[in-house]
Amino acid sequence: MIRLSKRLGKIAQEVPAGSRLADIGSDHALLPSYLAKQGTIIQGIAGEVNPGPYDAAVKQVRASGLEKVIDVRLGDGLAVIAPGEADVITIAGMGGVLIASILEAGKAKLEGVRRLVLQPNVGEAAVREWLLGNGWFLTGEHILEEDGKIYEILTAVPRTESGADPESLYEPLTMADGITADRAVLLSMGPYLVREASAVWTKKWTYELDKLRKICDNLAGSETEASRSKEAEFRAEMKRIEEVLAACTPKAKP
Repeated sequence: MIRLSKRLGKIAQEVPAGSRLADIGSDHALLPSYLAKQGTIIQGIAGEVNPGPYDAAVKQVRASGLEKVIDVRLGDGLAVIAPGEADVITIAGMGGVLIASILEAGKAKLEGVRRLVLQPNVGEAAVREWLLGNGWFLTGEHILEEDGKIYEILTAVPRTESGADPESLYEPLTMADGITADRAVLLSMGPYLVREASAVWTKKWTYELDKLRKICDNLAGSETEASRSKEAEFRAEMKRIEEVLAACTPKAKP
């Protein structure tokens, strides 16, 4: 029996039944193998750029008896698929900048894709910015904590399928005490997550504030103009985060 981590389990829930899945950076191919065993996907591609994880994925698929359902391929990003070959793509467990670069480099391979499920470890704003700039509507965000780490999972569909304007998600949001979460804040902190203001989300941004304070303390020991400029930039960011955390409650709605 294949068991998924809490993180992968939440990603699995975002994959619709009857999907043809391409899991990019599949590692041990646990996600597609689990979904195939559950009968959720009718076809799967497990893509991996490194030989070690590729071999591990091949072994997993063989051990699960899924060779006819899942094809393990060695290649960089979306180079492992052809246009129209998958209708759902999952990319998890890497930086947001890297995820955005994979999507950008493989734009031609997104033909026929009806859903993206993306889980950046860091740099979530880069993923949101790519989706916004390339005609994808963010339909949902999930945040969870597992083994001391906090993860965000972003799900998006093509604008043509959503029938909604992606820009509408990032219109300034007025919260308590007249505080406004502008476009930059919503791209960074998440348009849905800001409105939900869950305990895990609050914990994440409280931790981010602590990191920024430590950086500013270190910069304060330097008298260079570059250090002063950076410190001012970080303190302005801290102020924005503090204001949103203070004003954001579960009652805040679009």
